[in-house]
Amino acid sequence: MQTEKLISLASFCVIHNIEISFISLLQANGLVEIISISNTDFVKVNQIRELEKIHRFYHELDINIEGIEAINHLLERQIALQNEIISLRNRLRLYETLE
Repeated sequence: MQTEKLISLASFCVIHNIEISFISLLQANGLVEIISISNTDFVKVNQIRELEKIHRFYHELDINIEGIEAINHLLERQIALQNEIISLRNRLRLYETLE
């Protein structure tokens, strides 16, 4: 079984000057996953970039949680559409080489 790299939520919040209640709000809205081990909360290392991006949206751009949810949805949709375009281009190339 592959282990996931975790960082303490308290450490993350101190380093980035973020309140833990903000991270809890993000978890309540499904924007971040918090893992509790022995009464200590952790976040996955691969979520740090996303947390930093959300923090910038919220504090620097003054976008509310609902707006952040909408932005995340649109960004995920954009990525899915880009992947679909790549897949379709690859399939088209396959047919072009057969002719």
